[in-house]
Amino acid sequence: MNVIVTVSHVVKKTINSRPLLQEALIEGIVNYVNLANKLQTEIQAELGEKIKISTIMMALRRYGEELQRKSIIKERFKMSHEIIMKTNLCDICILKTPSALDKIKQIHQIVDYEKGETLNVIQGNYEITIVISQKHLDSLNEILKSEKILNIQKNLVSLTISLSKDFLSTPGVLALATRKLSWNNINIFENISTMTELIFIVAQKDAVKAYNTFQEMINEYIENNQ
Repeated sequence: MNVIVTVSHVVKKTINSRPLLQEALIEGIVNYVNLANKLQTEIQAELGEKIKISTIMMALRRYGEELQRKSIIKERFKMSHEIIMKTNLCDICILKTPSALDKIKQIHQIVDYEKGETLNVIQGNYEITIVISQKHLDSLNEILKSEKILNIQKNLVSLTISLSKDFLSTPGVLALATRKLSWNNINIFENISTMTELIFIVAQKDAVKAYNTFQEMINEYIENNQ
């Protein structure tokens, strides 16, 4: 058995199951000695034999370098400095039925797009999610009163990043944004994208933190691609 190859496999699996450790390796802020010591017992238990700290460190370092290479967005596209934030939103999830689909037209009619009000309708195989200005919640409940409402989440905000259309064919953009939010312990309620917009719905309590996270991400990208 090739111990190094086997340890490398177990290290990858362990790191991939822990997003914060994965992000720490990508950011290059890991103390490899301490992390190897921390993981040694777990790795030895899975492999059923003693493994040297130096072997684990080597596997961690190599995987860290691999993650850093993969995290680099190689294709260049334009990313706007502007982040648009909309507050006082709610997220309603309903069962997808023919009658529910018919009511989507009524929902569109209560939204004033000229005033910049928000409405996003996301259809899954069995559910429909509606993100809308919270002031319309009573009206929405009236329209959907005969439908099965699965969940209502209030006090949300949306953050929109404007990108050039090249981002659609650029691997890693969505992963970068979600990873940054996860690293800062920000939960994502919804993620919506169009040809030139990337939209995240988060809790109102995380609004400032999410905004600052995206601003740092944009600044880093622009600085690295000047």
